[in-house]
Amino acid sequence: MENQEIARVLWETADLMEIAGEDSFRIRSYRNGATAVEGYPERIADILRDPHRNVTEIPGIGKGLAQVLAEIVERGSCERRDLLLQKFPPTALEFLKIQGLGPKSIALIFQHYRISTIDELERLCQEHKLRVLPRMGAKLEEKVLRSIAQYRQRSGRYLLSYAEGVAAELIEALGQVPGVDAVTPAGSLRRGRETVGDLDLLVTGPSAHAALERFVTYPRVEEVLGRGENKASAKVGREGFQVDVRALAPENFGAALQYFTGSKDHNVAIRTRAVKMGLKLSEYGLVRVEGDIRVAGETEAGVYEALGLPWIPPELRENCGEIEAAAEGRLPELVELQHIRGDLHMHTTETDGRATLDEMAEAARARGYQYIAITDHSKALAMANGLDEKRVVAFARQVREINRNGAPSGLRVFSGIECDILKDGALDLAPDALAELDLVIASVHSHMNMEAAEMTDRLMRALECPHVRILGHPTGRLLLHRDPFPFDFDRVAAEAVRRGVWLEINASPERLDLHGALIRGAKAKGARFAISTDAHHPKQLDYMRYGVVTARRGWLGPDDILNTLAAEPFAAALQSRP
Repeated sequence: MENQEIARVLWETADLMEIAGEDSFRIRSYRNGATAVEGYPERIADILRDPHRNVTEIPGIGKGLAQVLAEIVERGSCERRDLLLQKFPPTALEFLKIQGLGPKSIALIFQHYRISTIDELERLCQEHKLRVLPRMGAKLEEKVLRSIAQYRQRSGRYLLSYAEGVAAELIEALGQVPGVDAVTPAGSLRRGRETVGDLDLLVTGPSAHAALERFVTYPRVEEVLGRGENKASAKVGREGFQVDVRALAPENFGAALQYFTGSKDHNVAIRTRAVKMGLKLSEYGLVRVEGDIRVAGETEAGVYEALGLPWIPPELRENCGEIEAAAEGRLPELVELQHIRGDLHMHTTETDGRATLDEMAEAARARGYQYIAITDHSKALAMANGLDEKRVVAFARQVREINRNGAPSGLRVFSGIECDILKDGALDLAPDALAELDLVIASVHSHMNMEAAEMTDRLMRALECPHVRILGHPTGRLLLHRDPFPFDFDRVAAEAVRRGVWLEINASPERLDLHGALIRGAKAKGARFAISTDAHHPKQLDYMRYGVVTARRGWLGPDDILNTLAAEPFAAALQSRP
């Protein structure tokens, strides 16, 4: 099992324990263990098989969890999870994905109505039976109904990071087949969509067809859906992720890559353009209708060039003006990972992070960064051991001393905080404490069920604080789990521009917040952005690439993003206000 799969079992077990009302300390140990496993650079399964290693060497993993991990790796589950799934219906884990329902309310519903499916929950809401339970009402019923509809829309989707991991694994395996030149991902993964429905892999080389046989016999393939001469389809991993592998002739590769990358709307528009030029475009090539003459197909750039267009970056291919911009020479220069000079949002062992300041700094230096900002949580997040005013002031003093003496990793450290926006829009820490810091990120972590007008007023008040420089994960969404909270984004973005507050593009694969459409809308209002990982472990600094892809989907260039600046200009930007 991969680390991500092991972590998922631990997360699920912790959720089930919470529904059962078990000890909060034990629940937290499972959650901490899941975080440690997910971010660990080595495969936990390999460590468990090595007689000279012990997983208890990993911070956050004690003897009890070590036994649980061994059990999970051996059979894909653990005794605690199995016992709880006997107590509750197997769909209990699905109920947790319905916005508005927490573990306590789910336990209450199970106790009173003995339901076992999402359909039965929907019927309870439609029959107004939820509102008779304590602490529930008509508004909750409406919210649950909306969330059920949204849950059904997103079922069968997978995080971009998960799809990328499966792709990397298969690309390595298929690439080892003699006679395979390249294995190239296409589809929504190549476009950088935040969630992916399935995976398309294109194989080229003299023995491309042999890769199909290797694919259908690959150990992680759970079910073969089909095997033809040029294509094989299968479900991969315990998640049942569908992967399609296609063997291509070299002369068709470019046309196939363009076709299978999509999006559907982009391809329709491109084919319409081809028709108007007397051409016909398919996955096999671009052909002139008169005389049936092949025009292009070997390279993707050649296909676009034959249509009178420059090559269009995959992240832009959503038929949102990219074809017109290409035709008029207006395609933007997009930000690249190499442009990023520092990471501005990360957590350490002072709160809920898994590494010290020095360890995070060393990991950032290894990635070639010039600076970082350490932004641990504020005191409102008590479970994360958030910082109070006294600890904030001491931390700012510590960072000044580090920079004065020369940071151990040779990069500049900025003192910061991820400060909670309270229910009324006030910030969680006193202004004089915030004034001691270099960077204040203001974020919502609670009371996400507010009405849109209330949430908008809450965010507007938070922006009034003169110390706030970044609005963190602005919509509060958790992909495939929690929808964005409602608010007037345009109004908040305009106010952020007016007050010189940057909007965060949170690169955590579970968030990718903001998404591309909102980024474009905010940019049109003059907004500037920061791409940050929200890392809780050194390995999670790698998430930056997902933030960069998301920024590219929002048509951003390096000049739109503050942490593309070198250290000194960035420090100056921190001090400047409109």
